[in-house]
Amino acid sequence: MAAARDFKHTFAFIFFILAGIVLGGFISSICDGKAYVDWLAWGQSIGFDSVTVDLSVLTFTIGMKLKVTVAQIFCVAIMLIVNSKVNGRG
Repeated sequence: MAAARDFKHTFAFIFFILAGIVLGGFISSICDGKAYVDWLAWGQSIGFDSVTVDLSVLTFTIGMKLKVTVAQIFCVAIMLIVNSKVNGRG
């Protein structure tokens, strides 16, 4: 019983974090270039563009970039609060 409850809490936590990231990305794309709310779209990108490995027979490219915006930080913080209320830990 406790394992099922822990799984539900973990699943809810991951869901709320991902929802905060997606919602924050959506809000930042809407606010980009708009007066008075364009600061929500400010962010930094970290990562590397691409690394190509050519083995003559096989070629593959690996790349990873992460962009974090102010809106995403706010939305993730709000979703963490919502998660604690939903899971009864707050």
